[in-house]
Amino acid sequence: MRGRFFVWAAVGAAIMALVALIAYFAVRAGYPRPYYETVEGSGQEPALIYAVMKAESGFREDAVSEAGAVGVMQLLPATAQFVCARDEIAYEPERLKEGEYNTLLGCKYLEYLRGRFSCTETALAAYNAGEGTVSRWLSDPNFSADGATLKSVPYAETREYLKKIAKFRKIYEFFYGKT
Repeated sequence: MRGRFFVWAAVGAAIMALVALIAYFAVRAGYPRPYYETVEGSGQEPALIYAVMKAESGFREDAVSEAGAVGVMQLLPATAQFVCARDEIAYEPERLKEGEYNTLLGCKYLEYLRGRFSCTETALAAYNAGEGTVSRWLSDPNFSADGATLKSVPYAETREYLKKIAKFRKIYEFFYGKT
């Protein structure tokens, strides 16, 4: 009798482990890593780039915002043109909805913003609200005590965006590790 109990306990534990493993991979599937070589080659932290993609478009290449931002990383055509001129990349507006091209330009733009703003969160705020807007916030003592970091973000949309990015980044780090 006692032996059967241990067998059933072992079977139950194995089933629970299998269910947990299936659940892990099912949830992980909601956090893909498209355009892997482009992201890895960007020199940016992959978890951050994928968090931006997930927050911006949910990985939809055909995404277009009300403001006219396009593709997986939601770039305005003017922003894409700026990045291309800055980094000597051919500007091909007809390719902005191609995931690989959009990701390359989005990574370059985020790299630029991270160089321009000393804090990653501030760079992400600029990615969402605009570089000029964030520069104004940094010069306002109501929003920045030091002119480099934001103590508060006046746009509700940008505050929520930063929360999403932080959440998605942690999830990517959990599933794929920090790199």
